[in-house]
Amino acid sequence: MDAYERVINARSKDRSVSKEVIEDLFDDYYYIKGDRAFGDTHSIIGGVGELENYTMTFIGIQKGKSMEEAIQTNFGMPEPHAYRKAIRLMKAAEKFKRPVVNFIDTPGAYPGVRAEEKGQHQLIADCLITMAGLKVPSFAFIIGEGGSGGALALALANKIYMGDGAVFSILSPEGFSSILYKSKSKARESAQLMRLTSHDLLEDGIIDGIVKEDRNKISISDLKKIILGDLRYYSKFSSNEIVRDRHDKFRKIGVKWV
Repeated sequence: MDAYERVINARSKDRSVSKEVIEDLFDDYYYIKGDRAFGDTHSIIGGVGELENYTMTFIGIQKGKSMEEAIQTNFGMPEPHAYRKAIRLMKAAEKFKRPVVNFIDTPGAYPGVRAEEKGQHQLIADCLITMAGLKVPSFAFIIGEGGSGGALALALANKIYMGDGAVFSILSPEGFSSILYKSKSKARESAQLMRLTSHDLLEDGIIDGIVKEDRNKISISDLKKIILGDLRYYSKFSSNEIVRDRHDKFRKIGVKWV
C-alpha cells in the first residue's frame, strides 16, 4: 500500500478500536465516567486496569463501528469535556502513582463552533501541559488514525508507539491538499509528502516502536510485551527522572534534520 492507501486503511471499521484493545489487554478493569464539571462522554473512555502485577490508568479515544456507535462516540472526535475527563484521569493516576497508557484513534478533536465556545483549544493545551508534567510513566499507542491536535493531546508520553497500519499526522491528507494545492484532489500526493505512516515516523525518530498487527487487529501479545518491558524499565526511575526523560525525548525530535 502507498501512504494514502494506509490512511484509508487506518480509518477502516475492521481495525481494532480502543475498547476492544483495553478489554483484551487488561486482566481486570473498570471504567470511570464523567469530568466532574459538565458530564460524561463516549468519545474518550478511561479507567483503571490490572496487567499482571501492575495497576495502570488507561485512556482511549473511542470510535464506533456501527452508525449508532459512531454517533454516540461523535465519530471518534473528542469534545472539550472529553479532554477534561482525560485530564481528571491523568491527575488521579499521578496522585495514586499509577502509570498511564493512552490509546489513540481519532481524525481530530471535534471542530464545531460549540466546542470552540467551550474552550476546546484551551483543554487540548491543558492536556498537553498535564501530560508533559506527569510524574508517572506514560505510554501512547496510536492504534488507527492519529489526527491533529486531537491525537497529540494524548500523545505527549515517555514512549510513543504505533500499530503497523496506523497513521499519525498534523492533519488529514485531504486537509493538507486543500491548503497546499487549494484542492482535495491531490490527497494521495500529500500523504506521501507528509510521512505519516508508522515506518516513516519510526525512521524519523518521532515514535519509539511499531506494534504488530494481524489483519488490521492490534497484536495484544506484542502490546503486552511492550508495556511490561517499559514498566520494568521505568520502575527504576524517580519521579523527576521520569519527567526529565519525557522532556529529553521531545527535545531530540527533529534534531537529525537541523
